[in-house]
Amino acid sequence: MARQRVHNRRAGRGSSGGGASWISYSDMMAALLLVFVLILSVSLYQYFTMLETKQAELDLQQQTLDEQTILLAAQQTTLDEQAAALALTQTELDSQTAALLLAQQSLEAQQLALDAAKAELTTMQLLLLQQQTELDSKQAELDAATLLLSNQQAELDAATLMLSSQQAALDAQAQKIDDLVGIRTQIISELSSALSASNLRATVDPDTGDILLDSAVFFKTNSDEIMADGQALLNRFIPVYLGVLLQPEYADYLGEIIIEGHTDTSGSYMTNLRLSQERALSVATYCLEMPSLTSTQQTLLRSILTATGRSYSDPVLNPDGSVNMGASRRVEFKFSLKDAEMIEEMNRLLQGN
Repeated sequence: MARQRVHNRRAGRGSSGGGASWISYSDMMAALLLVFVLILSVSLYQYFTMLETKQAELDLQQQTLDEQTILLAAQQTTLDEQAAALALTQTELDSQTAALLLAQQSLEAQQLALDAAKAELTTMQLLLLQQQTELDSKQAELDAATLLLSNQQAELDAATLMLSSQQAALDAQAQKIDDLVGIRTQIISELSSALSASNLRATVDPDTGDILLDSAVFFKTNSDEIMADGQALLNRFIPVYLGVLLQPEYADYLGEIIIEGHTDTSGSYMTNLRLSQERALSVATYCLEMPSLTSTQQTLLRSILTATGRSYSDPVLNPDGSVNMGASRRVEFKFSLKDAEMIEEMNRLLQGN
């Protein structure tokens, strides 16, 4: 149909010049239009074809995307489950980590305790080694001591034999001690009785036999010259005193007669020492020169009589501890037995003192 119209237009153009040109132009435009329409149709067809293809591709992609979305959702669900499981695992891991930390701290504390125990063990081992060394040394000393003890036992056996032989001598010495003690007691008793019988006021020490005489009766202050009253007292006292001590039964026991001079604490020590010595010497001299003594008594008295001064080294004290000045100024008559000090020491040994 279209081709017929075109043919008709071409036939009409040939019939008239102006009209033919118009018809040719019209045909050309119609042809161009047709070409355009054709191109447009082809283009639209291609576009829609391409659009359908693209739509199909988009639908396919959408389907793929939906499938991927579903898969992704499934994966997300799986991931969430895995995340939850991981969170639970993390919680358990944190708990285990905390427990592990506590265990680590406990282990460190135990390690410290173990190190301290090892150090203490090392110290104890060193101490044990030292003690073992000391024990070995002690054992060596013990062995030496055992050997020494054996030697000493032999010596002890020998000493026992010697002791047996000495026991008899000790028994004899003990008897002599008893005799001396009895002699001293007997002399003291006889002195007390003789002085009382002669009405002489002189105190006899019951343990030592010492006799104290007041020096105020014998001497003036700072003087060593015996006064008349002192001479009279000595004339009565000396015969009684020597009459007891110089008896023949005491001759083998009497060792010494001592006259001691004592002063009070006034003045210097040296001045009082000189004064006390001079006074003791005056009394001793008076005793030796007494006419009532026999020559035998004078000879014996010269061999055993001693005069000494003590200054104020042995004052007489009052109950309150102060010095009794009057009582400190005195003359003492003492006697000692032969070997008395040695025998007294032996007596202490025998008594275990």
